[in-house]
Amino acid sequence: MDISIVIPLFNEVESLPELTAWIKRVMDKNGFTYEIVFVDDGSNDGSWELIESLKFHNAHISAVKFRRNYGKSAALNVGFAAASGDVVITMDADLQDSPDEIPELYRRIKQDGVDLVSGWKEKRHDPLTKTVPTKLFNAVTRSMSGIHNLHDFNCGLKAYRKEVVKSIEVYGEMHRYIPVIAKWAGFRKIDEQVVQHYPRKYGKTKFGFGRFIKGFLDLLSIFFVGKFAKRPMHFFGTMGVISFLAGFVISVWLITDKLISIAHNTPYRNVTDQPLFFIALVAIIVGSQLFLIGFVAEMLSRNSPDRNNYQIEKVI
Repeated sequence: MDISIVIPLFNEVESLPELTAWIKRVMDKNGFTYEIVFVDDGSNDGSWELIESLKFHNAHISAVKFRRNYGKSAALNVGFAAASGDVVITMDADLQDSPDEIPELYRRIKQDGVDLVSGWKEKRHDPLTKTVPTKLFNAVTRSMSGIHNLHDFNCGLKAYRKEVVKSIEVYGEMHRYIPVIAKWAGFRKIDEQVVQHYPRKYGKTKFGFGRFIKGFLDLLSIFFVGKFAKRPMHFFGTMGVISFLAGFVISVWLITDKLISIAHNTPYRNVTDQPLFFIALVAIIVGSQLFLIGFVAEMLSRNSPDRNNYQIEKVI
């Protein structure tokens, strides 16, 4: 099969008939073999009943329904597991992503050899309250992830080689950082494509301002897990040693200064009367705790069932 189109949705009943017909026109025009994988994230507006009706008239449709709303990341993860096409396309169900972009996305994956192509909504039809925080969010993500050629990490319209979606796991709110997750999994051929962005035609947006705070916390989680998941002692141990040594050096300096003052019969303050002593004491305690956290994390990592699970690209 050429293409799997994974579409997570939550209460998008008005958009689904038009979206399905649009995808069918594009697929038939280009002669692609394809499947549409709908993942209903606990809709309560009749979306699932409509999908059942659409399935009756279109054999290319398959679908999964959650008992309740779990979030976009969970929907994408289930959709990725169900996808069987050589190229996997993800898009939102609100008609803001254009299926007309699919042929070029497919070409970029198959002919240019790119692992992941992320859409860039260069001209957005969103209010400033959404576009300004998005620009800031993308700038921080580029800086922290090292993926400097992407302008829109959170664009729902993306294309993947099949190997990419079968090698990564998306959970929590991590769907915003799939390019980062793919990079940490060893897929470094990541590029972007300018795509058309349409204003929302039906319903209302499902995202609030709180997603940016959660998104930043998720970015920190991905950065830490991707870099130190198999060697946590390198992070906690290093921070612990630095903190412990800083506290130890300050303590030694305070004691030495007092002894020198006594030897020269000059006025001095007791070590425990100086605020710097308590700062040093805290640094020593924190350093010891960080080292112990690193040791425990290392033991857990070594007993993890996927401790030797590595991404293998080719075997001869």
